[in-house]
Amino acid sequence: MDVRGSLVCVGTGMMLGAHICPRARGHIEQADVVFLAVSDPLVELWVQGMNADVRSLQPLYAEGKSRRDTYGEMVESMLVEVRAGKHVCGAFYGHPGVFALAPHLAIERAREEGFEASMEPGVSAEDCLYADLGIDPGTYGCQHYEASQFMLYQRRIDPSAYLILWQVGLAGDRSLRRFSTSSAERQLLVDLLAQDYPLDHPVIAYEAATLPITQPRQERFPLSALPTMELNLQTTLVVPPACPMQPNQDLRQKLELLGTVANRAAASFHHQPQRTHHVKRNTFS
Repeated sequence: MDVRGSLVCVGTGMMLGAHICPRARGHIEQADVVFLAVSDPLVELWVQGMNADVRSLQPLYAEGKSRRDTYGEMVESMLVEVRAGKHVCGAFYGHPGVFALAPHLAIERAREEGFEASMEPGVSAEDCLYADLGIDPGTYGCQHYEASQFMLYQRRIDPSAYLILWQVGLAGDRSLRRFSTSSAERQLLVDLLAQDYPLDHPVIAYEAATLPITQPRQERFPLSALPTMELNLQTTLVVPPACPMQPNQDLRQKLELLGTVANRAAASFHHQPQRTHHVKRNTFS
């Protein structure tokens, strides 16, 4: 009997033991082998308690080694076992599809090779950010960018919405080989942001809590202080709106005109004389 391998990538959530969903736990428990990509040894021990064959992908990272090479090795490690006919689970920190390239590449490769592959969502740092900072993205809108990508490409910024820059501790990195960048590179980010925000504009360095006994980082400071702040791999920079939303008067007038036309059409329809249908009645004597 030909046993076909499969791959599913799941998220363990941000907080140890608190954010994992039942489907993700089920995949970890039922897999033939689990590949784990988390940097916290406590999380690793916790996942090892769910499955007898848990293999860490963290040793593939190294200072000076391109993350592209690391991601390629992660993908190949999982695919080797899928090709061997095993049901493989890749367990990733937070959400497996958010700032995690390897799961996307592995699923794509597995499907190209004819294997069943899927992804299960998890609680991400973005989810925690909204809850911890009390932000509703539907109120003013949110713009999300990876910090280095934001710097290296021309992006249109709306200062009346939230601006959220991920991996700000790596701002300006082009090598994909470092785990932090210098204050000089962060100053270039400040200079770029200063085109739309005043230097004294308050910003927030955010880090989600990973243990129930810890608190999330919510450090507020002026934009100008960013180069000297302690920034980690997991630090996210939140830039609140700096100005009110500006009404689009031209579009509002067009919508008003459309509403007027629609109301007139509806009124005309209701004032038309109603046709009555006469039913011939049969009488019997």
